[in-house]
Amino acid sequence: MRGRGGDNTAMAHVIPPIRALLVDWAGTILDHGSRAPARVFVEVFAAAGVPIDEAEARGPMGMAKHDHIAAILALPRVAAAWAARHGTTPGPADATALYERFLPLQKRVLAEHCDPIPGAAAALAFCRQHGIAVGSTTGYTRDLMSLVLPVAATAGIAPDVVVCSDEVPAGRPAPWSNVRAAERLGVFPPAAILVVDDTAAGVAAGRNAGMRTLGVTLTGNGLGLSAAEVAALDPADLARRGAAVARTLLDAGADDCVTGIGAVPEWLRRHGLLG
Repeated sequence: MRGRGGDNTAMAHVIPPIRALLVDWAGTILDHGSRAPARVFVEVFAAAGVPIDEAEARGPMGMAKHDHIAAILALPRVAAAWAARHGTTPGPADATALYERFLPLQKRVLAEHCDPIPGAAAALAFCRQHGIAVGSTTGYTRDLMSLVLPVAATAGIAPDVVVCSDEVPAGRPAPWSNVRAAERLGVFPPAAILVVDDTAAGVAAGRNAGMRTLGVTLTGNGLGLSAAEVAALDPADLARRGAAVARTLLDAGADDCVTGIGAVPEWLRRHGLLG
């Protein structure tokens, strides 16, 4: 898929080979469709008497979860519904209260959504075989990731660095999680690092860090479907939906898009980015 510059092959010749890969988690390397967080956001708002639909839940995906909740509360329809239900416009205290309800629900749901995305383990192994360090960032907190990491490791998914949303001054689209991951991996310059993410916020964070970015179209938040649901779609419908997701990610600053993490090795080969 062609990126922002038009000729990606030409762009590949003016940057150094990729020396580090920074991947997102939900929707990029596990939890096909990024279903765990979307489900919990819907449940939390319903319990507060202000139902939201899945599109509203998914809109800010990729941000730190407290920021994500605040962004949903700021949506005009949701803010009006909150005021009608609770008598006041939602504010920071409401976002914090919802976040405190979110965390235990998310913990309960996470174990059901740790399945690796097809091709993820092989893609990470390929990068290591070619001297590319493997790191990761996530909108989950360290406490939440403590549940995910052991399960993912049994499936061969174990990045050398994991930077969580509560370990940096600000979450996505701020660049700090990517900067912290690069620091911990000891890799620079930013142009030698590839960020792979399925959300607009994650793509923007990569660009804000000055790093090469790839958007993921079919396995993440934009499509929001399980692997089985994707396989059941009519090919023409799937192509149309994937193109719409790609437009969103390219508009957010992605250099290019791939269908999923499993396509990254061939993308690196095709653009001459292997050392």
